[in-house]
Amino acid sequence: MSKPVQAIVIMTDTQRKDMFGCYRDTGLRTPNVDRLASQGVRFENAYCCSPVCGPARSALFTGQYPHSNGGWGNGMAIDAITKTLGQRITDATDGATQCGYVGKWHLDGGDYFGMGRCPEGYDPDYWYDMRCYLDELSPEDRLRSRDVASNQAEGGFPRELTFAHRCSSRAIDFIRRHRDESFCLVLSYDEPHGPSLCPEPFASMYRDYRFPPAANGGDDLRDKPEIQRLWAGDNLDRDMDNHACHAPDFFGCHSFVDDEIGRVLEVIDDNTPESLVIFTSDHGDMLGSHRLERSGKGPAMYQEITNIPWIVRWPGQTPEGAVSDALISHIDLTPTLLQHFGIPIPRLLQGIDQHGAFTDPAVSLRDEVFIEWGRYEMDHDGFLSFQPIRCVFDGRYKLAVNLMDTDELYDVQADPGELKNLIHDPPDRARRDRLHDVILDWMSDTRDPFRGDYWRRRPWRVDAPPASWAYTGMTRQREHTEYEPHQLDYDTGLDMTEAVRPK
Repeated sequence: MSKPVQAIVIMTDTQRKDMFGCYRDTGLRTPNVDRLASQGVRFENAYCCSPVCGPARSALFTGQYPHSNGGWGNGMAIDAITKTLGQRITDATDGATQCGYVGKWHLDGGDYFGMGRCPEGYDPDYWYDMRCYLDELSPEDRLRSRDVASNQAEGGFPRELTFAHRCSSRAIDFIRRHRDESFCLVLSYDEPHGPSLCPEPFASMYRDYRFPPAANGGDDLRDKPEIQRLWAGDNLDRDMDNHACHAPDFFGCHSFVDDEIGRVLEVIDDNTPESLVIFTSDHGDMLGSHRLERSGKGPAMYQEITNIPWIVRWPGQTPEGAVSDALISHIDLTPTLLQHFGIPIPRLLQGIDQHGAFTDPAVSLRDEVFIEWGRYEMDHDGFLSFQPIRCVFDGRYKLAVNLMDTDELYDVQADPGELKNLIHDPPDRARRDRLHDVILDWMSDTRDPFRGDYWRRRPWRVDAPPASWAYTGMTRQREHTEYEPHQLDYDTGLDMTEAVRPK
């Protein structure tokens, strides 16, 4: 009898990679994630597809970029033709592989907490989003669970009442129940995202702690997009050169969720020790870098919010205590896991299988990663509303095209703080323009609904062609064959034979 194939994805919300001791010693305590890194491969150059909760998850669990799957802002549901990881695995294996999703979902178009409805492909006995959690609480405990003051109230906020603890317990039960079967489990914590509820000793652990000052905290933002200055607000007039972020509840919750991850890792070690374990976070947090700290993330492509933790442990396959500089993207999670379960990767998926980089830290399978921004939140008029950004990073240079604002180019190797915007004075104009062409080609290849001449004709792109009604003059149809009929050619009514063709 063949061994079961098992994979567990553990993710958190709003944790940048240097908040973990395995990436950088800042005094924050994360012994369990650090131990996971010591037993596997830690990736230095992993990136989210959009530095905001819903869009980041939409890419992770569909294998399509937010602009392709419909979920390009919080509160926006992925579209009906987009299928998620659980549905693909369940359908492809005729239900032989158990799929569980426990925790924050954020992809159904509901409010922040979700609709409490299990999506196709996942076991409804284990489905547990934040609406399910709140439905278990009394009205009084609901109010407590949304108020950070609960951390310091008399008696504190009990561990048993936290979302993280209940998610961990449900995930533990799933692992024990299916220990002898093939399964794919996603454990998606909301913590340490605000309100950052946590019990003692974590609630008091960092009362006198300050995160080390950011070397780029005093960025004057003069040659940066205006939206960043609006985001900085009153910080523009403050001395931020030695600003050390004081956020005791956030940091306490950061260590608390690590403790909960430790509970789960212990059960994995006892029950499914050979399973593939992947740890990541949806995006990072500015923590005062570039004078930006309100809300933690926003319409910017800076390393602090896009360069996320990514740790892989796979006993017998990944080396222990290894570090990889390979570029990797959240968009790669779904195709990698499909391949892990022996499922052919559909043509429409926009990421790649990263098993080669998991097993050999010297292997790099990507030349670049892509990041985007559309809208922070569908429900809110604030947070700078609609701010379309398309970005590419090749491991050294990062080009961000801010459609309605100033574009940015950074040499991240020479300028890791991304302080000097080189867009009008690049050391290599050919490289800048090549990266721009890469973005344009990516937008076309992924059928970006916002693609058009305005992305091509930037003030600094002196060789851009004149505006054209036809733009590229191409038709680009979907090539989805698993869940919908083959598309037809508009001109003939017959089966489309070339998806990309002159119009």
